[in-house]
Amino acid sequence: MEAKMTPGLGILMLIGVASCFASNHLCARIAFDHGTSVATAVSVRATFTSLLLLAVMRLQRIPMAIPRALRGKTLLAGLLILTQSYCLYSAVALIPPALALLVFQTSPMLYVLLTWGLGKEQPRWMALAPMLLALVGLGLALNVQPGSSGAANIPAGVAWAFASGCSMTVVYYLNANALKSLDGRLRTFAMTAVTAVAVIVISTAAGLHSLPKDGYGWLGLAGLAVLYCVAMMGLFYVLPRVSSTTTGALNFEPIALLVLGWVVLGLTVTALQVVGAFLVVGAIAWLGLMKR
Repeated sequence: MEAKMTPGLGILMLIGVASCFASNHLCARIAFDHGTSVATAVSVRATFTSLLLLAVMRLQRIPMAIPRALRGKTLLAGLLILTQSYCLYSAVALIPPALALLVFQTSPMLYVLLTWGLGKEQPRWMALAPMLLALVGLGLALNVQPGSSGAANIPAGVAWAFASGCSMTVVYYLNANALKSLDGRLRTFAMTAVTAVAVIVISTAAGLHSLPKDGYGWLGLAGLAVLYCVAMMGLFYVLPRVSSTTTGALNFEPIALLVLGWVVLGLTVTALQVVGAFLVVGAIAWLGLMKR
């Protein structure tokens, strides 16, 4: 059994992990602003992550055989992760990354509604309160002034981010039901490897690859891959060592991205948008605690 961390240390570690995930999206935006295509960014991140996971699994001697009955569902999950990654990065390329991530964060709510609709869980009407609070917060966070920079891209960016959230909702469902018997590392590796192969083949055939035009773009492309891998490894290390109630600290990611976007990219936010972001994050954490 893994040695447990104290709650305080676990929260700090998970905030660090969340900040690494947030930094990955920040680097992606820098890469996009300097000529990198979304397809290239997804290809690089998925390839680096799958190779790293493969190395870790080999070192830990984790069996890599996937039962025949689960291979089709694993392939489907990988294609959904491809869709989720492409849609979210497309949103990040259009609108402030923190806003894209906040819209994507509706996926836990969509997952609850999906489990209710498919009869996997009985509806718990008390769960509607955090869902409504999250929607109110999202409305405030998306209250971008019509004349502000990038305001015209908001509808398209929100649509891409919501599509990403919908794809991730189905992945959550598959992981919790059809694929729950697989080791989490094997499951993540298989889905990421499918994503890497599929996006490289499809984007190459469609001519969607575009490399960075300058040094900043290359730094952004390298950063998104390295930081995502660091965050994934941190997640695998920390999660077995903390209690389930501590994992709500991962919801810090949009807040970290909001701050990073302001500091690094100079993206301005209003007080109402900040309040909205905290409401969304708090509501998702509330919903997570209710599920436990």
